[in-house]
Amino acid sequence: MKSSSHFKFLQASILGILIILTFLHLLFSYSTLSLSCMWLLCISSLYYYSSRPNPVFLLDFSCFKPDSNQKCNLQSSQSFVRRTNRFTDESEEFMRKIFLKSGLGDETYAPKFVFQSNPEAKLESVMDEAQQGMFSAVSSLLSKTGIQPSLINSLIVTSGSFSPVPSLSSLIVNRFKLKPDVKTYNLSGMGCSSGVISIDLAANLLKKSKDIGYALVVINESISLNWYFGDSRPMLVTNCIFRVGSAAALITNDPSCRRVAKMELIQSLRTHHGASDRAYKAAFQEEDDKGNLGFALTKDLIPVAGAYLREHIKILAPRVLPLNQLAMYAYSVICSAATLGKNSKFKPILVPDFTKAFDHFCIHTGGKAVIEQVGRVLRLGDVLTEPARMSLHRFGNTSSSLVFYELAYFEAKRRIKGGDRVWMLAFGTGFKVGSLVWKSLSDLGQQSDNPWDDCIHNYPLKQ
Repeated sequence: MKSSSHFKFLQASILGILIILTFLHLLFSYSTLSLSCMWLLCISSLYYYSSRPNPVFLLDFSCFKPDSNQKCNLQSSQSFVRRTNRFTDESEEFMRKIFLKSGLGDETYAPKFVFQSNPEAKLESVMDEAQQGMFSAVSSLLSKTGIQPSLINSLIVTSGSFSPVPSLSSLIVNRFKLKPDVKTYNLSGMGCSSGVISIDLAANLLKKSKDIGYALVVINESISLNWYFGDSRPMLVTNCIFRVGSAAALITNDPSCRRVAKMELIQSLRTHHGASDRAYKAAFQEEDDKGNLGFALTKDLIPVAGAYLREHIKILAPRVLPLNQLAMYAYSVICSAATLGKNSKFKPILVPDFTKAFDHFCIHTGGKAVIEQVGRVLRLGDVLTEPARMSLHRFGNTSSSLVFYELAYFEAKRRIKGGDRVWMLAFGTGFKVGSLVWKSLSDLGQQSDNPWDDCIHNYPLKQ
């Protein structure tokens, strides 16, 4: 057996030497052709390295944690409702039932005006809420990264439903004294998906830039002016699940930051399904029959989220799945198309196994029903939806910043290791679905500004 192995090695060595000698013979016999090939190879390599997009890194991020005196449990919620004298007994009872089955705990945070003796939301209240969240998150982020405001090239600020004049981006420029040539973007009206969309925008700016730079993304939602004071049940639901939250992230295309950055952005995808009237109106801001402005979460929202998540992953799957899973997925699609309308023993896999592509999932924390729907569509068990369910319990639906509270949960639990892949998934009004795929560059641990620092030992909750 040993002599046979030795003979095979000798054969392979002789074959390798013959190949090298043949190549050298051709090189010297056809020098013009060889030089042309070498030049072509050099030019092709140069073009590839000069034209490929810059890598994009998440340098760091920070999540805002409000003061403890803003914690909103069932008792404080009921006290607020009664002090307003604007709700019927039926509406009050409806909100109580929604709160009890919402998945929210007793330590989520409400705006300051909710705790005042005369709870009236005014512009001053909403500006205070926006400044409190954004300033805290950005200050913490700049402090721990050591990045000076003068180094920031792009600023993207997003708030789903609050757009003051001057803009929120101008507010950040003024507060942190950003340089005059900073490029600013102010996004609004995009709902809970706008955090993912903002990161995607920042990444595209950095990928296409010829210069090394930093993009600051500030993700905020002000719910003070969006509190609903009528009796429409689809609008009353928002009072029960939306809570205060804000986040900030620093993105860069500096290759030297790879050694200190937390993650590299591998893939991003945005799909818009607003061409469908049903999808467009699944979550909608409007006035009720008495003229009260509110945000309606209709009964169509859950089925729409499921249907268009499937459409979204049809595009995402070929970009992220390993070859064996992609082959199985393609086969199932072919079988499904071939047996359409016929009886068949084939049961096609409509949704691929994304646990083969990702190690961790930060899925949309829109509410208990939304988390369950995403879990059903993607075939994710309780272990994989745990960060979403725990984030909903601790912080509520913080809208556009919600996926970063989940990422902070992973950090606090020290679950993300170097090389792990993380999928961020969020839905937004309109109806939009957004995905970010990150690759961790190191083991992620809990930091001093982590919003879970005082309570992570209590999670996950015991069933």
